[in-house]
Amino acid sequence: MSFGELITAMVTPFDKDNKVNFEEASKLIEYLIQNESDGILLAGTTGESATLSDEEKIELFTLGVKRFKSKTKIIAGTGTNDTGHSVELSMEAQKAGVDCLLCVTPYYNKPSQMGLYRHFEKIASAVKIPIILYNVPSRTSCNISAKTVIALSTIKNIIGIKEASCDFKQIAEIISGADESFLVYSGTDGDTLPMLSIGAYGVISVASHLVGKDIKKMIKTFKDGRIDEAAKLHRWLLDIFYGIFISTNPVPVKTALNLKGFNTGKVRLPLCEMTEEELDMFKKILGKY
Repeated sequence: MSFGELITAMVTPFDKDNKVNFEEASKLIEYLIQNESDGILLAGTTGESATLSDEEKIELFTLGVKRFKSKTKIIAGTGTNDTGHSVELSMEAQKAGVDCLLCVTPYYNKPSQMGLYRHFEKIASAVKIPIILYNVPSRTSCNISAKTVIALSTIKNIIGIKEASCDFKQIAEIISGADESFLVYSGTDGDTLPMLSIGAYGVISVASHLVGKDIKKMIKTFKDGRIDEAAKLHRWLLDIFYGIFISTNPVPVKTALNLKGFNTGKVRLPLCEMTEEELDMFKKILGKY
């Protein structure tokens, strides 16, 4: 089962009162589809899931399904650090009609590997739609091991993982140990090409808000065997791949979208705007693209 090689982890636009701007979300989804995103992840961590209410998330999922399911895959971020809450939100997302769920490893709790297995198993048993796991230890203080991922990959509706551990030994072990149909996505834009070289499938991207067509071209040229061309594109994209993390994600990418003419608004506290120094550096990077 494929959800495409380029999925965008979309920001959540807010209006001047810091409420979700659903009309701007529609415009942004349309723009991302035009810029070759195969799927749209709503209410992921880039979408500020930690500060979105369940009602806001479900309304986002419903909007995505009603307006865009015929054009793209709609993926719902439903993972939390509470298994029961994750199950409830996942069931609501399924009811809304999304194509797939993305579930992050539980943050702060620091569960054991058995706890992680049971957490994801519980979510998977509560829904029928596909699930992509999300491993991002730098944000969660929790790493899901290759052994645990491989065990979870045998559960029918756990179909892939977004891997942002930057641990290439672990990633290679997952690719080697899981079934060939298990999709391994890069969760860090700068790791996309190196991960493709060891057998990953694609990327769940932040930079694709700005350079989606270029990322898609990089993936295609690599898979077509034009390695030098893909490597050249990768090197050219590195400044934006890392520049969008000059401050805490999604602050820079929201700033870039606002500069580009979208109305994505500010971020919700405890996140806040970049410093003037960071903004000046970021504008210089954006100028290249």
